[in-house]
Amino acid sequence: MASRSSRRARSTCRRTVVASPTSSNGTEVPPVLPSIPLSKEPVVAAADQSIGGLVREATAQVSTLVRAEVELARSEVTAEVKKGLQGSIFFIVALVVALFSLFFLFFALGETLALFLNRSASFWIVFGFMILVAAVFGLLGYLRVRKIRKPERTISSLKESAQVLSNRNRADTPAQLNGRGTS
Repeated sequence: MASRSSRRARSTCRRTVVASPTSSNGTEVPPVLPSIPLSKEPVVAAADQSIGGLVREATAQVSTLVRAEVELARSEVTAEVKKGLQGSIFFIVALVVALFSLFFLFFALGETLALFLNRSASFWIVFGFMILVAAVFGLLGYLRVRKIRKPERTISSLKESAQVLSNRNRADTPAQLNGRGTS
């Protein structure tokens, strides 16, 4: 009976609190991650356990270790992605301000041309220049988008996988699954 209770204790989900999500001074602390317990587990004499039990215990510990490592990697990547997104927001704001500033650049260009030409003619010239630049970039974008092709290799791989799975469901022989059917 004692071995059952020790098995239940070992099979429960092991989560160790690393730190609270926010500390008292307001700085960000990593979230709670699953980890391998740092306390000793109850040791059962090797004579009391079978080889299968030892293998099961070792497998469970390796599985816990791998899950903890994957969770750690995921939390680190998530934190770095959040930093990247926060930084990209500043780039987007800078781009928006630069785009709004172009209005003043073109207005100044129109006023400068107004020193030499009729004012309305200078603004029509600036407008034509803006339309020409927009048309050139629109054409470049269209040419780039037109070069996009469908993913042929992925489509063929998915078709092959579907064919193999449909053949597998019919309980065909292994020779037929490889495409070498005996006719």
